[in-house]
Amino acid sequence: MTQRERREFLIRYLLQEKPEYKDIELPCSDDEQKCLFRSLVNVRLPLPASDEFLKIQDEYLAEENRSRGITNLTDLEAVADHEDLFLWRGDITTLKVDAIVNAANSGMTGCWHQNHSCIDNCIHTFAGIQLRKVCADIMQKQGHEEPTGQAKITPAFNLPSKYVIHTVGPIAGEKLTQADCDLLASCYKSCLDIAKKNGCASIAFCCISTGMFRFPADRAAEIAVAIVREWKNQTGNKMKVVFNVFSQKDESIYRGILYERD
Repeated sequence: MTQRERREFLIRYLLQEKPEYKDIELPCSDDEQKCLFRSLVNVRLPLPASDEFLKIQDEYLAEENRSRGITNLTDLEAVADHEDLFLWRGDITTLKVDAIVNAANSGMTGCWHQNHSCIDNCIHTFAGIQLRKVCADIMQKQGHEEPTGQAKITPAFNLPSKYVIHTVGPIAGEKLTQADCDLLASCYKSCLDIAKKNGCASIAFCCISTGMFRFPADRAAEIAVAIVREWKNQTGNKMKVVFNVFSQKDESIYRGILYERD
């Protein structure tokens, strides 16, 4: 099957799951089809799917992820004098490391807003529908929302990484508190601990809580770098850590901390 044939099969399958979608027509353009496919995935309940759907979805996402370009950890340049710390600006869903960190919400089942640009949405979209199902199973077994500052680990399914580590960061108010800072620090430490427990040799952190959760980017970066360095000094672990940023502004903030103030 071609990518278009795979995508059209997947869209038709998802439309047929919901009777209220019966009047939605299949768009003609590739971009419109991709948008519709993502929308349908974003709002799909964490339910099982047929083996045929999963097979075709995995083939489709594998090709989509390859076409977006995959960056290997070996392609990155380490921070000066720190062979196991890296700063990289790009799409974390295209990074091939042992684990990537997802800034999750307390429901832990991904972003449900159609085509939203948050990292939670992107990770669930390109990992495949299996990720939401696994997260929902974890939450059902847990029996309550995920507390802020902890971490859960799942397979990454169709992403180039092996695992996704999900952590819920603090939501900052108008005035940042010490409790906010302590919870963000706990996010980073919890992710490092669970990565170590699962034998990860590398991990990539996104900028936890600095988007919709409004944590000031400069203070968040200071906490991230400090906790990683403290954890590595205390444990002696040589895990390679990537500080992943998406904007030039965030890259400048991290560069200032990692290089100029080092």
